[in-house]
Amino acid sequence: MPNTVLVTREEPIAVVQINRPTVRNALNDEVMTELVAALQRLDDDEAIRCLVITGDEKAFCAGADIKDEFVKATAVSMLAGDLTSKWEAIRKIHTPIIAAVSGYALGGGCELAMICDVIVASETARFGQPEINLGIIPGAGGTQRLTRVAGKYVANEIILTGRFVKADEAKAIGLVAQVYPAASWLDDAKALARTIAEKPPIAARLATEAVDIAWSATLDAGLEFERKAFYLLFATEDKKEGVDAFVNKRKATFKGR
Repeated sequence: MPNTVLVTREEPIAVVQINRPTVRNALNDEVMTELVAALQRLDDDEAIRCLVITGDEKAFCAGADIKDEFVKATAVSMLAGDLTSKWEAIRKIHTPIIAAVSGYALGGGCELAMICDVIVASETARFGQPEINLGIIPGAGGTQRLTRVAGKYVANEIILTGRFVKADEAKAIGLVAQVYPAASWLDDAKALARTIAEKPPIAARLATEAVDIAWSATLDAGLEFERKAFYLLFATEDKKEGVDAFVNKRKATFKGR
């Protein structure tokens, strides 16, 4: 397939870059297929412990490729295209994923960032769900995830106006974990990825699953999952290594076992 998605391995992390700069890294079926395939390959690689999805300085992803995907689309063709399956495939990746956003993250680009485990941004970042300007609404989780992050009233205001949200506001409403300088945003994101990659992989996987459940389940269901995951981790070698390293005041080396 064409190199619409580039993968750079920097073990124990990997950077997955959307590579369509002429259309601000807009998403189409080809990009989504290649993106899912790349993430799944890396997810199966024990040497990779954290992933970074990014675009370029000007755009993380400006949304769907409207000319390719929407001009001739009908309700039937959209249904037959099974858009949901590709987004669900990304959601099911076990390896922690950081969205490193510079420039525009709009529509599907904002939704792609929100499906990741952590979002960090350059100070140049601009987020938004401007689908209302096309006579439609977000269709890949934008109404649901943005509401869970920012609350009903802020989400409605952003979605109904289609306005762009600057990086500092995105951090203030909880959409972004960290805002980095424009000169170092990707290096800073990779440094965060390396920090996460040093942690025990099984515990990291269960932690992200537990946080996801907090979005979609009751408190009781979330607490039950957390409790069982907590107990399960006591059977891992990494738990023994972590405790021993703490007691003996040394740096732990986790193996994912």
